[in-house]
Amino acid sequence: MSTYKDIGVEKVGHVGTIEIRRPPLNFFDISLINQIADALEEFDRDIEIRSSVLSAQGKAFCAGANFQDPARQAQEASEAGKKGDPADSLGAINHLYIQAVRIFRAKKPIVAAVQGAAIGGGLGLAVSADFRVTCPEARFSANFTKLGFHPGFGLTTTLPELIGKNNAELMFYTSRRVTGEEAVKWGLANVLVPQDQVKAEAMKLANEIAECSPLGLLSTRATMRNGLADRVMAATNHELAEQTRLRATEDFKEGVKATEERRAANFKGR
Repeated sequence: MSTYKDIGVEKVGHVGTIEIRRPPLNFFDISLINQIADALEEFDRDIEIRSSVLSAQGKAFCAGANFQDPARQAQEASEAGKKGDPADSLGAINHLYIQAVRIFRAKKPIVAAVQGAAIGGGLGLAVSADFRVTCPEARFSANFTKLGFHPGFGLTTTLPELIGKNNAELMFYTSRRVTGEEAVKWGLANVLVPQDQVKAEAMKLANEIAECSPLGLLSTRATMRNGLADRVMAATNHELAEQTRLRATEDFKEGVKATEERRAANFKGR
């Protein structure tokens, strides 16, 4: 297995494992999403690997993008080739979504071990997996509207397909946090176990999958996820346009500030 900066990658029997190592909150950026996509493509090239587990160190599974770090956003924009204002991370977001679509193009089943919060784009990452093992302490939230923002990471396509249009609307319009128990009831997660057993249970499910015919798995998954990556790509194109528009508003600045200060936002609609 290759060595990566922010993730640990191993092969355990017929299961490939990816562990996000940016504790405690595991905020993502282009680099992290790119590393995960690279690791999944490496798994696809390894005929011994039949399934994978995506997990994370620390308190959260993934708390999304860190909007409080303008320096990181500027660096991402520069690395993505964005010209003009270095604080404008449009180029970075666009490049990030290109990397995100690569995750959806992975060929082998993925089990996400969600031991903590999966927030915003972190929820999008969790939903990119085929299955989610979680615990009562976990929280799932599409908190974009509470930030004065528009959902991203393909969630406008993936979330309704997973839990139904109306439940997805409920999550989008309220930005509420869904508990692990609620997630299982809604079909947002598949298995509920004590927090200290999440990763082990995810490995158990991945191994159960890996006991099946590798060719049969590849063929069946390709059928079941037919066109998903293309739908996600189309969704992220629209999401990006809306996010770019809303990023320039006073409400977005207030939403980010309010979230950082842990208070209710005072939105003005402008």
